[in-house]
Amino acid sequence: MPEPLRLQGISASAGYAEGPLFSLDRAASHYTVKATAADERAALEAAIGIATGRLGGLIETADSEAAGILEFQIAMLEDDALSGPALAAIASGQPADAAWRQVLDAEIAGYEASDQDYFRARAADLHDIRDQVLRALSEDDESTAPAGAIFYGEDLAPTRFLETDWSSGGGIALKAGSAASHVAMLARSRGVPMVVGLGAAGPSASPANPVGIALLDAEHGGIVLSPSPAEIEAFRRSSSSFAARRDKAETYLARPAMTKAGTAVRVQVNIADLSDVDGIDIATCDGVGLMRTEFLFGKTLPDEETQYRAYRKVLEWAGEKPVTIRTVDAGGDKPVPGLTVEEANPFLGLRGIRLSLARPEILRVQIRALLRAGIHGNLKVMFPMIAVADEYARAAALFAEEQAGLAARGVAQKTPPLGIMVEVPSVAIAPEAFADVAFFSIGSNDLTQYVMAAARDNTAVAHLNSVRHPAVLRLIASVVAFGREQRIPVSLCGDAGGDPASIPGLLEAGLRDLSVAPAQLAMAKAAIADVTV
Repeated sequence: MPEPLRLQGISASAGYAEGPLFSLDRAASHYTVKATAADERAALEAAIGIATGRLGGLIETADSEAAGILEFQIAMLEDDALSGPALAAIASGQPADAAWRQVLDAEIAGYEASDQDYFRARAADLHDIRDQVLRALSEDDESTAPAGAIFYGEDLAPTRFLETDWSSGGGIALKAGSAASHVAMLARSRGVPMVVGLGAAGPSASPANPVGIALLDAEHGGIVLSPSPAEIEAFRRSSSSFAARRDKAETYLARPAMTKAGTAVRVQVNIADLSDVDGIDIATCDGVGLMRTEFLFGKTLPDEETQYRAYRKVLEWAGEKPVTIRTVDAGGDKPVPGLTVEEANPFLGLRGIRLSLARPEILRVQIRALLRAGIHGNLKVMFPMIAVADEYARAAALFAEEQAGLAARGVAQKTPPLGIMVEVPSVAIAPEAFADVAFFSIGSNDLTQYVMAAARDNTAVAHLNSVRHPAVLRLIASVVAFGREQRIPVSLCGDAGGDPASIPGLLEAGLRDLSVAPAQLAMAKAAIADVTV
């Protein structure tokens, strides 16, 4: 019996999985070379069509987050920038598979060599696009993973994740990967255990070299291969304990969140798409602490009526409870066709409110939709990536101008309280420059990566990217203290708000208002109940 092998990585989606290891690093499929260049061209065009059709089929059942990933891949497949050079290579005598692989590998290498996290993350999409077309060219349906398998390899394609039936269990263990990747986001939304950053020292699992049962502990970020009976027994105890905690947490859903000392804590939800509200009972939360609006800005910029209907739906669903809508936070890792621009460093460039103020005609449309929707509920609006007071003043002035215009035309409208995201360190360090805002909402994801100079989607520096670092908590505490002195409400809407390990520190820093992903609501309330403050 082989010796147990223990690998440590980073948890990307908490949970436990026990099952056979399934290798993602399979040998390339065989392609049958065609008789003529015309046949090769036809084969590649047909394969691109098949791959596009498969992605389109997945979109029909995908949620908004997955659909956005798939739409990006379809757009890339339909872009002549990829197919053109491949077709030119075919015309010069290369077979379709070699031509496609050569062009995509060069494109992938360029993305992976970028000093920008956004482009490095997109390399995974290009890997997926490459392999989807090669799969269609070779008519390879890929070997089927056994039920409950743990997928192990360099990385996992988003489409492979979406094509997998996770109802029988299973998990993901990646040598590389990122906790902020598309697949990690999908895994968290579906409750699939996932660990990234395990390194290259693991086994080369394959049908010819089976590893057998693996134990994936995605709560603590580890995996054990070829475990001993004692390790299996200990793992199952931990897995049962996690399941019991998760089940117990469900009992907190219908109760107001409260610490052991009886301190009340507001727990709101983050919404990324209109469909999110269909699965949430408004009675289980205190409102919406963050409604992202980027989902409306897809292939085309949304008109005023489209935005108004979306905002109105959420406001009417929430009733009297507050709904905080963030103006479009485009840029950085969220490109929007027709709005964002290519930059050398998009995370430090024209993103969030900076981009909106540079394109006021687009922001004005969103403002009018928000003003009109304001009559249908308890609306609050916040601006992302504020760094200086002038940005807030200019954005607020646009609200005043558009409100006056609607009023002059007799259009029903209501001006909401206007607040800001606290995610740029300049605001957290000197909040007194913003004493006239209606509220602060701390964006822990960006605040942490800017304070620690550690990108949240870079596995190599993931150990630095922690909201629990004293420097980050100290800044949060200072913002909370300033808000208390000035009677300005302060909340937090980043991922940390739903992380049970981070909640004690956030409450000790003085926060009493957290907004979390809907799937984290129960565990967040349960974690709050264990805190003594």
